[in-house]
Amino acid sequence: MAYHHGNLRAALVEAATALLEDGGPLGVTLRGAARRAGVSQTAPYRHFPDKGALLAAVAEQGFRRLGAAMARAARGHGADPVGALEAMAIALVHFADRHGAHYRLMSGPAVRGRDHPALREAALAAWGLLTTTVTACQRAGRIRAGDPAAFAFVLWSLVHGLSTLLVDEQIPPIVRQTWLPAELAKKATQVLLEGLAGKRSARPGRAVAPTLSPRSPRRRRARRP
Repeated sequence: MAYHHGNLRAALVEAATALLEDGGPLGVTLRGAARRAGVSQTAPYRHFPDKGALLAAVAEQGFRRLGAAMARAARGHGADPVGALEAMAIALVHFADRHGAHYRLMSGPAVRGRDHPALREAALAAWGLLTTTVTACQRAGRIRAGDPAAFAFVLWSLVHGLSTLLVDEQIPPIVRQTWLPAELAKKATQVLLEGLAGKRSARPGRAVAPTLSPRSPRRRRARRP
């Protein structure tokens, strides 16, 4: 990969991201990133003192891309903050499902935000999107009063759990074959939001407890022993 003055860092981050997807964090090295980027083996040290700094930059990039995807998803729902919140949850699950190794790095112990301020800032920015939208739901009377950051944390935990199950291939095959990740994310988010809404759980013209629409009719009723 050729580069011109000013984009060496970006080229190395992209190269390291590709190595990460191929072999996980152990597959990322400064020399490997240099080879993949088509630069000398000493070039990475202009921007990254060690492998940890390079991995932190990759994780930071992941959070910025995740935040952008969540923001794009929310924009399609205009003045409907609940719809925007559901769309952001789905975007998060989509990101994890499509970029499993990247998501593991972002949420795992290999790099920590407390050691890398830019990474922490990117993660908090993505988190802030949820908190802001929860606040909008409260102002619209769609979520009960309370600490929006706490509610956003519960939602993040729920969707992160689903994302981790997807990435680690821990969702039962019958569930994965029947429902798309987006359908699972939407259902989980709706159930949580209905609980947070209390008596005002239903949208106009919408059932209080929506059900998933399976993609496959292969669903069998469990036999009684």
